[in-house]
Amino acid sequence: MIDLVGLLQELIRIDTTNPPGNESEATKVFAAALAVEGVEPELIWKDPLRANMIVRIPGRGLAPPLLMHGHLDVVPTTDQRWDHDPFAAQLVDGYIWGRGALDMKSGLVMMADALIRSYKSATPPPGDVILLALADEEAGGEFGAQYMVEEHPHLFDGVRHAIGEFGAFPLAVAGKTFRPVQVAERTPVKFTATVEGPAGHGSLPVTDGTAARLGSLLNSLDQRRAPIRITEATRLMLDGLIANTSGVSRLALRSLLYPKTAGPALRLLSKELGSFESVLRNTANATIIRAGDKLNVHPAKGVITLDGRMLPECTPEEMAAELQVIVGPDVQLAFETEQTGPPPSLDMTLFPLLAEILSELFPDSIPIPFLLPAVTDGRWFGTLGIQHYGFMPLDLPAEFDFSAAVHAGNERVPVDAMAKGAEAIFQLIQRYSG
Repeated sequence: MIDLVGLLQELIRIDTTNPPGNESEATKVFAAALAVEGVEPELIWKDPLRANMIVRIPGRGLAPPLLMHGHLDVVPTTDQRWDHDPFAAQLVDGYIWGRGALDMKSGLVMMADALIRSYKSATPPPGDVILLALADEEAGGEFGAQYMVEEHPHLFDGVRHAIGEFGAFPLAVAGKTFRPVQVAERTPVKFTATVEGPAGHGSLPVTDGTAARLGSLLNSLDQRRAPIRITEATRLMLDGLIANTSGVSRLALRSLLYPKTAGPALRLLSKELGSFESVLRNTANATIIRAGDKLNVHPAKGVITLDGRMLPECTPEEMAAELQVIVGPDVQLAFETEQTGPPPSLDMTLFPLLAEILSELFPDSIPIPFLLPAVTDGRWFGTLGIQHYGFMPLDLPAEFDFSAAVHAGNERVPVDAMAKGAEAIFQLIQRYSG
């Protein structure tokens, strides 16, 4: 069977920081761990240094294939503070420390364990099970999920549902512990905002120049917000929270459903739901600022690159119109977005089973649907009509802040949490009916 701790440590010790990624060494190690158990992984790549792995075990033909996917690349650790080497995978105080411990090498190890258990079970799963270890999720998926979906779509014929990151982690709200399962995510949209002003000699005073206009633009982005939009996924999440809370918290959560009362409610809930605002509206944050190339010349143009994240049920054109109101008519806006096609309609048919499994294994928590503010490889499989669910259940201690540990210094995962997570995935494989 899969050695959860040993395999995770081995994967963390392979530096797959993206860029450049270079995931192939980790992909081969992961594939070898599965091959030892008798299955036959296949490596597929656009770039030989950035290989993906796929393996399929047969079921009884009673259900469609179930897809499980995760990524082997990780984000950089530059300028972060770590108590332990991020690529040493040390076991300290019951935790495995290192980059990728949560995002998401542990998730792939749990999937591998569940797959092998199912493969060796006396009763095969109802349908085939596909496990996909991907490159390049952290930079968009060009060498990973996008490549697999666009160049090898036949590998996913018949698949209706997939599981991957992120979801099923504990979330404390109003004294209750919830388990939010991702059913939708926001789409990345890159905006450029351009302002122009009078050029001239740097020794001369200037009023309302490019630098001042950039300052005004940045202030507008900081102080103003796009309107509230309640998507289907957000409403399902709010319904679950409202049904299981009471008093002021319940009133505040219900107020989020209405644009006129959402603002005060967000302020009231900010301590418990600090990032909740991002599932209620489109956001665009300044990440790159460029203006001028010579000390003694007032710049004639300034450009700000904005990291835009768009809610489901919205178009880039609609988001651009919202953003134009925020920045004002004198700012020139342009955008580009991945051409992933329209997402499929929300398919909630797998959620009851996921909720049942979570309730059995984590009886003190309440499963609810969840709109992820960020983005995952799930969007690429959505172009094939596959509903992605964020289902990486970990039994984390109450004081552990999952969202604060991802992409941050001191990323780590409790050893004991992985066994229960692998059990949850095994139960899904064995009980999946499509």
